[in-house]
Amino acid sequence: MTFLTDSEAHAERNADIAAFILRLATGAFFLVHGLIKLFVFTPAGTAGYFQSIGLPGVLGYLTIALEIGGGLALILGIATRYVSLAMIGVLLGAAIFGHGGNGFTFSNPGGGWEYPVLWAITMLALPLLGDGAYSLGRRR
Repeated sequence: MTFLTDSEAHAERNADIAAFILRLATGAFFLVHGLIKLFVFTPAGTAGYFQSIGLPGVLGYLTIALEIGGGLALILGIATRYVSLAMIGVLLGAAIFGHGGNGFTFSNPGGGWEYPVLWAITMLALPLLGDGAYSLGRRR
């Protein structure tokens, strides 16, 4: 039987809440980005954009599915570690192919690569925290 001191229990609870906050925030942003691609740019328009930057159009459809499905999974706390790691590829792809030629700062015309890389780093840290509090995937 393992007993946690008050400070250890407090630190564990803080980590659970931190994971929850990161899951909600990043999940909501992924969901919004995916829904914009679905309803505003349209799947065909998104695929066309991907083709215009030299990528296969099918990656546009895959990105929409990953952003919507991954966003919902993060919000709900389902397979957080796996979803977070999968989203790194989406974000690095956006940084390299979508924003790489625009310089570093996201305030540059067309948006630089700093913001998607920051997201990718966040997605790398989230699996270390796990599902966190209020998660459907949490093991008790």
